[in-house]
Amino acid sequence: MTVLTVGLALIVGMVLGLLGGGGSILMVPLLTYVAGMDAKQAIATSLVVVGVTSTIGGISHARAARVHWRTGLTFGAAGMAGAYGGGQLARFIPGTVLLIGFAAMMAATAVAMLRGRSAAVAADGPHLWKILVEGLAVGLLTGLVGAGGGFLVVPALAVLGGLPMPVAVGTSLIVISMNSFAGLGGYLSSVQIDWAAALAVATAAAIGALVGARLTAMVNPDLLRKAFGWFVLAMSSVIVSQEIHPGVGIAAASFTAVAATMTFACVRYAYCPLRRLIPTRIAT
Repeated sequence: MTVLTVGLALIVGMVLGLLGGGGSILMVPLLTYVAGMDAKQAIATSLVVVGVTSTIGGISHARAARVHWRTGLTFGAAGMAGAYGGGQLARFIPGTVLLIGFAAMMAATAVAMLRGRSAAVAADGPHLWKILVEGLAVGLLTGLVGAGGGFLVVPALAVLGGLPMPVAVGTSLIVISMNSFAGLGGYLSSVQIDWAAALAVATAAAIGALVGARLTAMVNPDLLRKAFGWFVLAMSSVIVSQEIHPGVGIAAASFTAVAATMTFACVRYAYCPLRRLIPTRIAT
């Protein structure tokens, strides 16, 4: 199981490198259902992996001058306070509830990936208090469920911080790294981590991320992002099935399959019933 876990972590890291984010959302279910960790240990270990891979990615972006340190450190400092608090708060929340919350986070991430990363119009200038408030909220979410929340951080940095999208992406990795390690600190007081396994998974994910980054020129990132979004949405159904009831999971998976089929049909064929409901979204 350890070899399988490390191998899958390598694949998750490659997806992370190819897409620039999102791959780490699979780390908690991987550690829970493949490595056999309990929910809180899996979340804490995921924070190690996300922290390491985000740090490596952030260093790469910093070397290319795509990190705005002042905004990133401000957002990250607020996020660290929230993440540490989330890690402490998690001890009072049952593992099943945390996994259900993580499934909701997966669904939100999948929807964000399917919609695409919009080129948000930057604000006239940074809104400090809004950056602090959203940083605190994103950090709390990171500390609770072990996901970096990049789909929330990037738009916040672009709109509230007034950063160009490439710089917002690079800066978000610094923020996610800070949040992850702070959240881990909150968990360490109540959760025991298998550090050998955590470092093995983190190393595999980091190697995969570096490989994935080099493969970006060989694939269509938009197509890959959408396919992965549907996969993440399907995986959230698996968690719901395990933690709530198989019937609920089957219903969620069926809805995902129908939505994916209709979306595919609207792209490939002229007839599309969805166009009558949301013509502007399908057309774009």
